[in-house]
Amino acid sequence: MALTVFRTALLAAAAVFAAGIAPACAQSLVLYTSQPDKDAAETTAAFIKRNPGVKVEIFRSGTTEIMNKLMAEITAGDPKPDVLLVADSVSLEMLKKENRLLAYPEADVANLPAEAYDKDRTYFGTKLITSGIVYNTAAKERPTSWKDLADPRYKGQLVMPSPLYSGAAAITISTFAARQDLGWSYVDALKANEAIAVRGNGAVLKSVASGEKAYGVLVDFMALNAKSKGSPVEFVIPREGLTAVTEPVAILRTARNQKAAKAFVDFLLSEEGQKLAVGQGYLPAHRKVAPPAGYPSADALRLMPMDMGGLLATLEADKQRFAERFGQ
Repeated sequence: MALTVFRTALLAAAAVFAAGIAPACAQSLVLYTSQPDKDAAETTAAFIKRNPGVKVEIFRSGTTEIMNKLMAEITAGDPKPDVLLVADSVSLEMLKKENRLLAYPEADVANLPAEAYDKDRTYFGTKLITSGIVYNTAAKERPTSWKDLADPRYKGQLVMPSPLYSGAAAITISTFAARQDLGWSYVDALKANEAIAVRGNGAVLKSVASGEKAYGVLVDFMALNAKSKGSPVEFVIPREGLTAVTEPVAILRTARNQKAAKAFVDFLLSEEGQKLAVGQGYLPAHRKVAPPAGYPSADALRLMPMDMGGLLATLEADKQRFAERFGQ
């Protein structure tokens, strides 16, 4: 995918130089992100407005594809990104373990819960994104549990994002696999029930909203945003709980523009950046920023316990196992 380049307006840049003040971060910032295109464009534009003179180059794809691209670049000795903004902390834990992330101890985490960021401050959660069940309001059944989706009544009606593309989906599958009450037997039961895996969460929403499939595994913000705009979908918090990712941001040790990268992290963690995330339909990480209207309360968000160290140890094997079962 070609890099999409966002530039500040020429007049704004000219005004900065006319005043005799160099831009805060004059060279390009290279960002690899799994944000949806619209969100990535809005986030980048807001960051540039706060940091006149910055140019941001974006590579956007699913977290799994981003990590594959980055590892290929690392192997070739030429990692391109300054900063990563991806779905899950497991991917960043892997990079941290390989000493590829830059610690940023000065980052302002005063209003973030301790579990939202790495204790060594190499990556920082920017929001909470949960995965649950979505269904079309015309569907006959109303699921309340993950186990419902393996019931014969749901046969041929389920769509889910592939963990080979989506980082959130990879976390979901590995969390299922690690649970005694679900495990790989549950994933196998979904396959036997003719569940299909598609490239990403957007494809899941399109399928369920159109009625092509009645049920899906989907991230919360896509379902809730679609519902608020009149789409015939409902989001379910399963009895067993939701899986969750924090869309963390991290700076690579090889970053060519560390100053701009730190400014980008600062922006995402600021009240301004968190309010932008809320406006995009996400649950904020910042304690002082209210969630979007119509979202479940924090107390209602039952989350599955997740051992990130354990998930890191099994994630790649789980993706391979899923690929073998679902023919991907």
